Amino acid sequence: MNGSLFFERLLSLPEGAGYVHYNGKRYLLRKETLLEGRLIKLYAEALGDNDIISGNYYTTLKNGLLKPCEMSDEKVIDFVIHAKTD
Repeated sequence: MNGSLFFERLLSLPEGAGYVHYNGKRYLLRKETLLEGRLIKLYAEALGDNDIISGNYYTTLKNGLLKPCEMSDEKVIDFVIHAKTD
């Protein structure tokens, strides 16, 4: 997945906490890069809703390995590609 649109968008999301818009909703997004860039943690909560996006991305495993937390890969990928920062 490294080199993909998903990876490019994941890297472009701001580090720390901030707001994004996705699928007509506003989310509080937290992104944390750890282990010298080998792990990117992503967690987003829809404001006024119970939708959550959560996953870990390992940049050095299998040319990039996404491990979502109790949801599909597709949900996390779609969120990362289409989320727009404030």
